[in-house]
Amino acid sequence: MKSTAVLLIDCPDRRGLVARVSGLLYEHGANILHADQHQDHELGLFFMRVEWGIGPADGGALDEVGGRGNRPADAFDGNFDLDGFRAAFAVLARELNMRWQLTSSARRPRVAIFCSQYLHCVADLLHRSSTGELDCEIPVIVSNHREVESLSGFYGIPFEYLPVTAAAKAESEARQMALLEQNEIDLVVLARYMQILSPAFVARYPAAIINVHHSFLPAFTGARPYHAAHARGVKLIGATSHYVTDLLDDGPIIEQDVARISHRDQVEDLVARGRDLERVVLARAVRWHLDRRILCYGNKTVVFD
Repeated sequence: MKSTAVLLIDCPDRRGLVARVSGLLYEHGANILHADQHQDHELGLFFMRVEWGIGPADGGALDEVGGRGNRPADAFDGNFDLDGFRAAFAVLARELNMRWQLTSSARRPRVAIFCSQYLHCVADLLHRSSTGELDCEIPVIVSNHREVESLSGFYGIPFEYLPVTAAAKAESEARQMALLEQNEIDLVVLARYMQILSPAFVARYPAAIINVHHSFLPAFTGARPYHAAHARGVKLIGATSHYVTDLLDDGPIIEQDVARISHRDQVEDLVARGRDLERVVLARAVRWHLDRRILCYGNKTVVFD
C-alpha cells in the first residue's frame, strides 16, 4: 500500500475552483485517487476533498494543518514532494481565501478513549482498531471508573484511572490534559464518558473531540434520554455522534441512526437497542474523522463519502 495525502478545503464559492486546485496538483505530478466537492448555495460556500498517492507506506511525513501551525512536517521521502506542494498551495489558498487542511496517512493519528462505567462503545472501538478497521494508534484509555481496566489490559493499552469529583474537577482535568500532551493525542473519543468537559479542554481540541449521545439529537438531551423518550411514547429512538463544543450536546453532528420501537417496549428495551445504535454511529464518526472526510462549518458538517 502507498501513503496518501488528503486536502480538505472550504472557501467562498466562485467559478474555476476545481480547475485551480486540480491544476496545481497536476503541475506537481499528483495521481488523484478520489475527489469530491459540495456547494452550499445559500451561504455561497465551496467544500472539496482530494486524495492522492504520495509514496511508500513507510514514509515519514507528519500531519500538518495548513495555515494553523499545529505542528511542523518532515520532508516526505517518497514519490511526491508534499512540502513543495504545501508551499505552493499556501499561495493559492491566500489568493482564494481558503481554509485548508493537508494531511498525510504516513502518520497514524493517535487517539485517546475516555469512558465511564458503560463499556459497549469502548469495547467496540478497541475491537475495530485491533482488526484494522480504524487506522489509528490508541496509546491510552482514561476513565473515572475502574470497570474498563481489565479490557484495557486485554488489548495491551495503558489505562489511566482519573476519578472526577466536584471539589477536584479542575485538578483532574489538568491531569487529563497533561496526559494527552504526553501521548501526543490528535483525537479524543468520548465513548460514553459521563462527564462534562470544561471550555478550556474543548478549546484545546477544536473539532477533535467526538462524543456519542444516546439520543437522536436535538431531541431528549441530558443524561436520561431513553427514560424521557419512553415517557413521551416515541416510535423511533436514535443515537447521535457529534463534535464536542462548549454547549452541551449541541456540537456539529457527524452521524445518526434510528431504530423503530413500539408501545410494548419498556425502558430496558430502549436502552438495549440504543446501545447497538451507539456503537455503530460512534464507530462511523471516528472512522470518517480518521479518514479525513469531515469538514465543519458553522454548527454543521460536510461528510464526504
